Amino acid sequence: MRRAAAIACALWLALAAPAQAQDDASLRRSLATSMRAAGPASGAYVFDASGERVLFAWRAGVPRILASNTKIFTTAAALDRLGPASTLSTRVIGSGSLGEDGTWRGDLYLRGGGDPTFGSGPFVRRAYGTGASVEALAAKLEAAGIAAVRGRVVGDEGRFDALRGGPDSRYAVARDVGPLSALAFNRGLANERGSAFQVNPPAFAAARLDEALERRGIEVRGGPRAGLALAGADELAAVESPALARLAQITNKRSDNFFAETLLKAVGAHDGQPGTTASGARAATAFARQLGARPRLADGSGLARSNQASPRHVATALARLRDRDVYPAFFESLPISGRDGTLRDRMRGGAARGRCRAKTGTLRDVSTLSGYCSTAGGDTAVFSILMNRVGPTGARRLQDRMVHAIARRR
Repeated sequence: MRRAAAIACALWLALAAPAQAQDDASLRRSLATSMRAAGPASGAYVFDASGERVLFAWRAGVPRILASNTKIFTTAAALDRLGPASTLSTRVIGSGSLGEDGTWRGDLYLRGGGDPTFGSGPFVRRAYGTGASVEALAAKLEAAGIAAVRGRVVGDEGRFDALRGGPDSRYAVARDVGPLSALAFNRGLANERGSAFQVNPPAFAAARLDEALERRGIEVRGGPRAGLALAGADELAAVESPALARLAQITNKRSDNFFAETLLKAVGAHDGQPGTTASGARAATAFARQLGARPRLADGSGLARSNQASPRHVATALARLRDRDVYPAFFESLPISGRDGTLRDRMRGGAARGRCRAKTGTLRDVSTLSGYCSTAGGDTAVFSILMNRVGPTGARRLQDRMVHAIARRR
């Protein structure tokens, strides 16, 4: 009750304050009022990236639970390691030979490359606007001259490990994520209504390619199954994901846990070794350290409460990203205050509307917000507000008032 009353009082004071530009002293007083209401398990850090000086620090060196602010580190590492223009391929490779009559004698291996958008054409268009589809693969196989298959379609998810979840679900399928796989089809949903998850993603995807081929009049003799492609098999067709910059945008604007966990495994796949959550977390941590941050990362989405970093380290990473080639793609991936993504319904009026980009984060008793603001004075402010042991609804209101205050700074 005391905490709720304190938050209500802080909100009243913020609302009662005149909506005018703030100098640094009044900014600090305004931010401190909100942070006192948030309680001792919360911290914040605000940095003037234009003038390179600290504007506000409140318990800024203490690690806090990040929630979906973890996706900042996931997407930044993915953009850096893979490249904003890169794509993730879903390929069909063949072990066999093509006869003059168009008969493929052997198996077709549907090899996943970790594309989280891969699926049926209607699902992909509805969910993402664009992406790789099983129908496009079937069309390419027909164009390659295949008129019949005397083997079977085999789904190969060997690019990643076969663990279906992250540490928060003890690596089983998590309701907020879905089954993870390098060969995910329609996000691992068993039907397009989304009422159930697939039990065996690679076998499910193989069956969908089998059906797409049959619809084109290409008979497949054997039944679909899961397995690993034989070494030395030839590529017969491939479809590409949207550019990684677009995948990062879907991840951050929607706070998409499935995309985040899939991208983390893609980051962890290297030198012929399958991508895992653990290897991806190590790679993301290593990149964060290049940016001057030392987070503890356990997954890609932030569902695990062991994902932690201090507000100072989050803001430091955000500030130093501005000097990286991947910064434009990363910046564009963040929700815009009052306009889109998870900030569409926040800060819809006031100084911050349309002037800030930030990543949200929410768990049961955690609310976080970190990003960039263009201030009234024309500077760029970098901020990280990490609130733990709070009610998320009240905490979000405090954060919004703080960001409005930052945006008003001259």
